[in-house]
Amino acid sequence: MEERDFFTETTEQRKHALNCPHCGQMGEYTVTWVVRRKRAQLPRNADDRDRARFAKAQSYMVRRDDQLGCMNVRCRKRFEISSLQTLAFLE
Repeated sequence: MEERDFFTETTEQRKHALNCPHCGQMGEYTVTWVVRRKRAQLPRNADDRDRARFAKAQSYMVRRDDQLGCMNVRCRKRFEISSLQTLAFLE
């Protein structure tokens, strides 16, 4: 059984306050995340090893966007998002 059988996958957009490293201006940017939420029940064709993996599984988010464009009209340069984590666990 694969990991994606344990989760439902959706995409969400969340706003984050980030600084452009080129011009230094702070702005509120929309970042796309892939959200994987743990299913309520284990699929029917699971064995004992899959049950153990499902018990340890936890809902999490993975950042999809790696770069953003600056919102400053004079700058407009693309910058890498290094201040945000690429993986975040959900409670």
